[in-house]
Amino acid sequence: MAESVRRGPDGRTAGTGRDFAETTGDPSASDAAGALILAACAVWSLISAAGRETRPEGVLLALLAVAAGFACGRICGTLLPVATAAGAALVALLLALVWRHGMPGATAAVDLAPGQTGAAAALLVLAAGAACCAAAAAGRGPWRTVLRLLALGTAGASLALGSVAGFAAALGVLVCSLAATRARRRLLGLTGLALVAGLIVGTSWAVAEEVLPEGLTVSLEGQLTRNRIDLWQDAARLAERHPVVGIGPGRFDELSPTAQQSLGSDGKPHSALWQQAAEQGVVGVVLLGAAFGWLLYALWRSPRSTAVVLTAGATLTALAALASVGNALSFTPVTAGAGLLAGLASARRPIGAGGPDGESGQDGRCGAGASCGAGASCEAGASCGAGVSCGAGASCGATAPRDPGAREDVRPRPGSPRTADAGGRG
Repeated sequence: MAESVRRGPDGRTAGTGRDFAETTGDPSASDAAGALILAACAVWSLISAAGRETRPEGVLLALLAVAAGFACGRICGTLLPVATAAGAALVALLLALVWRHGMPGATAAVDLAPGQTGAAAALLVLAAGAACCAAAAAGRGPWRTVLRLLALGTAGASLALGSVAGFAAALGVLVCSLAATRARRRLLGLTGLALVAGLIVGTSWAVAEEVLPEGLTVSLEGQLTRNRIDLWQDAARLAERHPVVGIGPGRFDELSPTAQQSLGSDGKPHSALWQQAAEQGVVGVVLLGAAFGWLLYALWRSPRSTAVVLTAGATLTALAALASVGNALSFTPVTAGAGLLAGLASARRPIGAGGPDGESGQDGRCGAGASCGAGASCEAGASCGAGVSCGAGASCGATAPRDPGAREDVRPRPGSPRTADAGGRG
């Protein structure tokens, strides 16, 4: 007999904490879409590199890091979601603090690239997001407070490193995480995050094309620096000359006058958008946007709670904002961390968990229409579990209090095991 899914009083499926209309089923469709998109990115980087002296290994390494991090997050998120997220936050924090002058896994052309500070800020944003995801999955208790204080500490560390943008991004992730605890519709929140990312990308394009008002352009130039804007404009000119396949991965430093004249340049335009446009053309930009959209789509289909999903989405959006004005995605720890966080937030629930992130029902209680016991539907006054009566809002389980309105004069029918045992003992 098919089990009926009941809707709680707040419009969510009872006992799951997810919106009723957003129960999207098996996430295998998002996994297949992600595999196709990452494969297309790898194939296109090789196509754009064909017949020229290029260096596509940086793009391939970044794609491999995302895929490996996502798979690791899926596995560890199913087994130990809170511990894995908290551990990832600590590792990212240590990487940002210890190697802020020499990030491991860099694909830049020089040892001490100017983008090291941006990469450290991106790691601190990932650390804040992982800590907030762990706090959202930990349920009520002292660990939630400790993990949120860790997220606040990472924001302060970003400010200590001199990255105001990283501080604002990490603090924004923490604020979004606090607001996500009361959110009911994840689709609305993820759509808003996608619009924010699109606005940031559009602003970087407008700055490079000089279509903004003069006063706003001067203000942004003071924050972005003139050298960065010149790099973007070089990338825009290269994209206009080679609109389809671009100039090839890793060739920006050879064809950009600004990069050649800049002292200590790392050979990158300090923008993931403009680097893709210059080196891989319009198709590369579309694939980059598709990869970000896939991550949000995987979060939308995630069986995890809405708080975890929106926190991870806010973190990835903040990372996209930093990548739009820097070369954070040129560092393997950053791309691997982004994949890990997305995998953790979209992993299946732990085995034996009764609700999102291991919680049983809503706050461990079984209300009217909530799922109770072995998947049975528990209504007000109905019998729940091993003969225990469950009233509206009462706890469900062997130690739950009995409903005052439950009947006490029910006797076992003759011939039942309990009757036989009673007769034998007499």
